Amino acid sequence: MPDTPQAAVPVVGSSITRQARRIYVGNIPFGFSEQEMIDFFNQQMHLSGLAQAEGNPILACHINRDKNFAFLECRSIDETTQAMAFDGLNFKGQSLKLRRPHDYQPIPGGGGVEGAIMGLPGVISTVVPDSLQKVFVGGLPNYLNEDQVKELLTSFGALRAFNLVKDVTSGLSKGYAFAEYLDHMVTDQAIAGLNGMQLGDKKLIVQRASVGSKALLGVPATIQVPGMANMGPGMATEVLCLLNMVVEEELKDEEEYEDILEDIREECSKFGEVKSLEIPRPVPGVEVPGLGKVFIEFTSSSDCQAAQLSLTGRKFSNRVVVTSYFDPDKYHRREF
Repeated sequence: MPDTPQAAVPVVGSSITRQARRIYVGNIPFGFSEQEMIDFFNQQMHLSGLAQAEGNPILACHINRDKNFAFLECRSIDETTQAMAFDGLNFKGQSLKLRRPHDYQPIPGGGGVEGAIMGLPGVISTVVPDSLQKVFVGGLPNYLNEDQVKELLTSFGALRAFNLVKDVTSGLSKGYAFAEYLDHMVTDQAIAGLNGMQLGDKKLIVQRASVGSKALLGVPATIQVPGMANMGPGMATEVLCLLNMVVEEELKDEEEYEDILEDIREECSKFGEVKSLEIPRPVPGVEVPGLGKVFIEFTSSSDCQAAQLSLTGRKFSNRVVVTSYFDPDKYHRREF
């Protein structure tokens, strides 16, 4: 073990500070050793510049395999607080949940301000704090996993935090989640785009969590946004809008773009005559309306309805497709 300059890493009598130096790690994957997790976190601490001295910030790891969680023990209080930034970090395919232990009490003057640590770039936190930007997503089919729900939400923008609420004993989704976008400007667009959409045999309810405290109590079934009741994908029109089907990168490549157009036209022709098809493409330096969406115009609304019922919840390049009807006048004016 390399000698650690202790002066650089203040440790106040280890037994007194132990609860302030421990981290609860939930949602852990199966089949790894305690040493593997220690090595992983030590490496991450050094790579992110969060280790405050040479040597290893993580001293020990204790795994509870029955209940699928672990505890990490750090060498200092400050580094424990820094390590909380790894909440949501991917370890062997699982997004880890990092929390303070139940017996945690901040030690006066020892360990920085809790919550002052900003998330690390590219890591989506699993703690969605209560705020006006906290979004409630209800009516999710239980078979959708975290990555699929995240993918649905990120079609509107990057996420700062996300938490799919699961049953403690079975680990299965309870059908609702909370999220916060990195850019608060896209929150309203996401709510407008996703709320009332048909997903499988369910309709999404998407709104700010602060609208009605019922959302926070976990009673999603009774929440209705005024004017949105029973809308689902909306009244059937001749134009269908598909979300979460294409990503910006795919649309940049000319060949790939042509392939996607052909695939979608071929698939949709099974339901009736496709009159026109629009997939907005990215233009450098320009904010393109409707980017990430696919618009299909059918000759009749009944054909469009048949396509909507069949395509909802389907997978395209491993992404779950979300559908809604679109106003034909807006479509012809290219108001995407």
